[in-house]
Amino acid sequence: MIFSELEEKIGQLSQQIETGKNCMNIPEIEKNILLLDEKTKEDGFWDNSQQAGKISQELASLEKKKKIWIDLSSSVKNLEEMLEMISEEDEEEMKEIEKEFHQIEQMFCEAEQILLLSGEFDERNALLEITSGAGGTEAQDFAEMLLRMYLRFCERKNWKAEIIEQSNGTEAGIKSCLLEIKGENAFGLLMAEKGTHRLVRQSPFNAKNLRQTSFAGVMITPELEEADIANIHIPESEVRIDTFKSSGSGGQHANKTDSAVRMLHIPTKITVVCESQRSQHQNKDKAMQILKSRIAQKTREDEEKKARELRGEHTEAAWGTQIRNYVLHPYKLVKDLRTGYEVTNPDVVLDGDLEVFHQKYLEWKAKEGNK
Repeated sequence: MIFSELEEKIGQLSQQIETGKNCMNIPEIEKNILLLDEKTKEDGFWDNSQQAGKISQELASLEKKKKIWIDLSSSVKNLEEMLEMISEEDEEEMKEIEKEFHQIEQMFCEAEQILLLSGEFDERNALLEITSGAGGTEAQDFAEMLLRMYLRFCERKNWKAEIIEQSNGTEAGIKSCLLEIKGENAFGLLMAEKGTHRLVRQSPFNAKNLRQTSFAGVMITPELEEADIANIHIPESEVRIDTFKSSGSGGQHANKTDSAVRMLHIPTKITVVCESQRSQHQNKDKAMQILKSRIAQKTREDEEKKARELRGEHTEAAWGTQIRNYVLHPYKLVKDLRTGYEVTNPDVVLDGDLEVFHQKYLEWKAKEGNK
């Protein structure tokens, strides 16, 4: 990179950082930090450990956000000063500055992602459900491919993923699966996965190895806390509860008692299955928490849909929910249909490399929101 080009890029990055810093509203963050810090010093703060933990977590999150943008601003200013002190002939110094520029640029991209995650529940844990669609055994195999992809993605992010329920296919793959995913900004990032996923490949399940198209649906729900769903009351008459033996892979409690729970909310037809806990009582409690989270999510989505209709916005049915194509034959491609972003190596995507897809989704979502 030549001197003038590097100077221009550093200047652009500096402006972007200052814009991001202003959007983050550091003075407001500092004000909230002081308020929360005062709460931690109150007598009896730790008497309610759940509430104290929540406040401490929020305080740590605010301090982290503040530090990221203060450090970025300071780093890019230092870089500008270093560039002023050298000449175009100082090649070694130029290489060092360019190296540091790329490091700051990467830090900015990560900070920008946090800035784009500004939704009410973006920072929460997530419930991710995969359901096989049209395509029979082929679709069930695709659903299992997506399950592996998300588990690998969680490993890359150092997130904790637990299978709450899994219904296996008759011949191969899975009919459905529910994952509880715990990690920073899990819901906000995984919203990029919500919708219909489409796979095109030569089928391994027929003798002629014909080209096959199959579908799987992914639904994302924020994992809400008791305080968020305290006002959601579900009459017993509106819920049907069935119990059955767990279909888990093993363990001393598996397949011995009717500990698994299926819960149907009759008015909305929302169904939740939970078999990951050790007892029927625990599975009922977990299923009810998930059910309330889904009802809250459905209420928000219905309100957003009504608002779009009032604004006269057009939304496609059926194919309008399709978000991503995975083509393995006759060529190799993974393309996000919302952002237009695509890669020609499906193997790395199916192995959990989803970060760029999520970043592009957040940028697209921000642009759509500003229209």
